[in-house]
Amino acid sequence: MTGEWVVERAVRADAPEILTLQLACWVREAVANDDLSIPPLHEDLGTVAESLAEWDTYVVRVAGRLVGSVRGRLDGDVWDIGRLMVAPDQRGRGLGRLLLEHAQAVAPAGAASYRLVTGKGSADNLRMYKKAGFGVREVLDGPSGPAVLTKRITRR
Repeated sequence: MTGEWVVERAVRADAPEILTLQLACWVREAVANDDLSIPPLHEDLGTVAESLAEWDTYVVRVAGRLVGSVRGRLDGDVWDIGRLMVAPDQRGRGLGRLLLEHAQAVAPAGAASYRLVTGKGSADNLRMYKKAGFGVREVLDGPSGPAVLTKRITRR
């Protein structure tokens, strides 16, 4: 199924669709973690648009519809991966894995490791990240954790 997916750099005009996707995806996370305080649920269009200047954000469209997104940015020598999102009707088809692989592939040369965060009760996310070689570094204090996962970058 990956043949139909093209990962492209997000542009500011994508912000409304990214916000819609974000809300659709984080409601599920809020339920899984019994936590309505998850920050993505409380952002507005302006915040999402501003984040496009602060993060390298990528999107996937199917028939013109934005169905997936992920972002990354360098923090010292750590490539932070965030907001990996797949539209609810597109889950289970490998798009999340494709986006995670893309986010890792675009890490700058100066990055020594990857870091991402998910809810401690987000079993599907944790399973996918662990399968991709990430390990839980710590679980922060709070209703949903969150769990911080890391992975060393090995360059060939």
